[in-house]
Amino acid sequence: MKKILNFLLIIATVCLTSTAKTDELNLNKLLNKLKDCNSQSEAKILEKIIWKFWETHSSNFQLTIDLKEGSRLVQNGNYIKAYGIFSKIIEKDPNWAEAWNRRATSLYFMGKYKKSLNDIDMVLKLESRHFGALIGKGQVYMEMKEYEKAYNSYLESSYINPMNTDTIYQINKVSKLIKEKTI
Repeated sequence: MKKILNFLLIIATVCLTSTAKTDELNLNKLLNKLKDCNSQSEAKILEKIIWKFWETHSSNFQLTIDLKEGSRLVQNGNYIKAYGIFSKIIEKDPNWAEAWNRRATSLYFMGKYKKSLNDIDMVLKLESRHFGALIGKGQVYMEMKEYEKAYNSYLESSYINPMNTDTIYQINKVSKLIKEKTI
């Protein structure tokens, strides 16, 4: 327990130091730690902190609020309105990977898989270690029944976040589908 508290204290300190350059350095440290951690509980904590980094705009608090509103709309099934909000965020800052990721999610739920993949490609261009986007890419490929591509996306995500049980489950699931497809 003491080890976990020390770990949380270090992470909190890292999160409180904030400039764009420092944020990138901190994110790098967190992602490296995530890749090397040995417990699922530690990985879950790191995941939450990394998501906070990604969901928080580095210089425009209003964009962070807008992203939360769009995400709330997605949760409530209002994908078209959410898409509009994410598109406006992207217009204001086309370099914010998470805005692209959220728009890709709304497109996925609208069944616009190719457009969703285009947005995911933008996410990965801006943040190649975005394990959430890689999982989303796998989900899109699953819907398209392109199982080998789904497998590769999940596998790539697992290299970044090896303790994620959902990704491990998806890798096993799609492996079985690939095997059945070849029989």
